[in-house]
Amino acid sequence: MAARVILQPAGRCRWDEPVRVAVRGLAPGQPVTLRASLRDEKGALFRAHARYQADAGGLLDLARAPALGGSFVGVEPMGLVWALEPEKPLTRLVKRDVQTPFAVELEVLDGHEPDAGRLLGRAVHERDFLRPGVRREPVRAGRVRGTLFLPPGAGPFPGIIDLFGSGGGLCEYRASLLAGHGFAVLALAYFRFEDLPDCLDDMQLEYFEEAVDFVLQHPKVTGPNVGLLGFSKGGDLCLSMASFLKGITATVLINSCVANTIAPLHYKDMIIPSLGSDPGRCTINESGFLHFVDVWDNPLEEPNHLSIIPLERAQGPFLFLVGMDDHAWKSGFYAQIASERLQAHGKDRPQIIYYSGTGHCIEPPYFPPCRVSVHTVLGQAVFHGGEPQAQSRAQVDAWQQIQTFFQKHLNGKKSVQSSKI
Repeated sequence: MAARVILQPAGRCRWDEPVRVAVRGLAPGQPVTLRASLRDEKGALFRAHARYQADAGGLLDLARAPALGGSFVGVEPMGLVWALEPEKPLTRLVKRDVQTPFAVELEVLDGHEPDAGRLLGRAVHERDFLRPGVRREPVRAGRVRGTLFLPPGAGPFPGIIDLFGSGGGLCEYRASLLAGHGFAVLALAYFRFEDLPDCLDDMQLEYFEEAVDFVLQHPKVTGPNVGLLGFSKGGDLCLSMASFLKGITATVLINSCVANTIAPLHYKDMIIPSLGSDPGRCTINESGFLHFVDVWDNPLEEPNHLSIIPLERAQGPFLFLVGMDDHAWKSGFYAQIASERLQAHGKDRPQIIYYSGTGHCIEPPYFPPCRVSVHTVLGQAVFHGGEPQAQSRAQVDAWQQIQTFFQKHLNGKKSVQSSKI
């Protein structure tokens, strides 16, 4: 092998941090193909490739050189990571065990695919989810099930509760990464995990109240308030928590509904019914993928008013992150309803950030965009929307927006340092 692959930082970095990739020892103007591959914990293979040309000095720097074709085009320093695609269709890249890294293998081949020749250079780049010093503590307190991630140091730290959507289970990767930025984060499960219910049936807000109390009573958490971060179904749960529970001072919603969805929500003697839906309005595109965006009833129509969450009762501000190509929810429409409702009650408008070309699943930076996945209940492929290049940029910005919002409203800081190559 004649070429040398250089990584900065060398060896390992966090998943949400960029890595600089360069290749030295090439001939001036030499055409090469760079390939990336990764196997998840179940052995599923993900791949990406791009065609490049070395500069006059025989150097290829992905921060400056444009990809000439392949999985992406143009200057995309992290393209070989966010463009990873599954070898088996409909396989989604998800980190299940945050205590181990993902290993990305990088290869440099002579020439341009599909006619690329011999292997010129190779490197393995590890991307992990736990910053050194971050502590992972399983939580089994009363009814509460989840995992608490604590940053390095003595603390105390601003607290966040992190909720995912209707897939259920316990997702830790977002919480573990946020803990690396100075937050104490509880990744909270609420169904389909251990002894929790298997299905979203009748939801009890008291369970989430117990989780808030657990976080606020933890000696490593700065009181007297916590933040909430919710995606999809987890988002409307966060809206309900902010509206009815004490101790919530900042709430971030990622592609969420302004009404209670899927199952009735109970709290003390109150019930918020589920927003009506009609599965018959589900459509199928030319690829055979389901589109759910029209299934839900309009919250503004008379029969559905009671399902709207009274977010004007909340004490803290909201940040709505909206993918304009979301094919699961009418997220932009719902965020606008929230804004108008808050203003009608004399409250400040929420912060709403719209991302064009972005689908339902806005992940932390550099995760391959999830455009299609198999629905956990229906067992069919569901289209989430999004254009990979636009989605990758949106995810980097959204991650910074989330941190800045929580630092400001939980920690009194105005901004956080941007991730730059």
